[in-house]
Amino acid sequence: MTSTTVADGSLTPRQAERRRRILRASTALAARGGYEAVQMREVAEDAEVALGTLYRYFPSKVHLLVAVMREQLLHLHEQVRRHPPTGEDPATRVAEALTAAFHALQREPRLAEAMVRALSFADRSLSSEVDEVSGLTSAIVLEAARLPGAPSADQQAALRVIGHTWHATLLAWLCGRASLQEVRADLHTAARLLTAG
Repeated sequence: MTSTTVADGSLTPRQAERRRRILRASTALAARGGYEAVQMREVAEDAEVALGTLYRYFPSKVHLLVAVMREQLLHLHEQVRRHPPTGEDPATRVAEALTAAFHALQREPRLAEAMVRALSFADRSLSSEVDEVSGLTSAIVLEAARLPGAPSADQQAALRVIGHTWHATLLAWLCGRASLQEVRADLHTAARLLTAG
C-alpha cells in the first residue's frame, strides 16, 4: 500500500481511520518542531501504529508531509467554499483567499515550513501527490475567482502561474525574504492574469 491508494478510495474504514491518526500525529509534530521534528518512529508511536505499517502508508517523511499539505489544502478549499471572498473582481477575490491562507499559516509557521520543505524535496515518486496538491491549489483559486464558465486555455495557464506564485511567495515569506504586504501584492499581480486580455 502507498499513499496513492487514498485517491482511488480503496481504503477500508479502519485503514482510513489509521491514516487519519498518522496525519494528525504528523501535523502535531510538524507544528511543534518543523520538518526535523517529524521522525517516522515518533509518528508511528503517536499514531499508535507499527513502524512497518506507517511505511506501508507513507514510504518516507516527504510522502507524509506532502499528504499533510494535501489535507491542509482540502480544509482551505472547504473554507473558501463556505466563506467565499467578497472582492469586486476575480483577481481581488483570489488574492483575498490566498492571503487568508497565509494568515492561517502564520499561526503555524513550523507546520508551513515542514510542508513547503517536503514539497521542495519531492521527487518523481511523488509526482501524482504533487499534482494533486497543485490541482487543489487551482481548485481553491477557481472557487475564489468565481469565473463565468469553464476556464479557457489562457486561464488554465494563469492558474498554474498563480499556483507557482503562491508556493514561491510562501517559501519567500517563510525564509523572511518577503513581507505579507509583498506577498499580497505578488498574488494580486498573478491573479490578474485570470482576466487579462
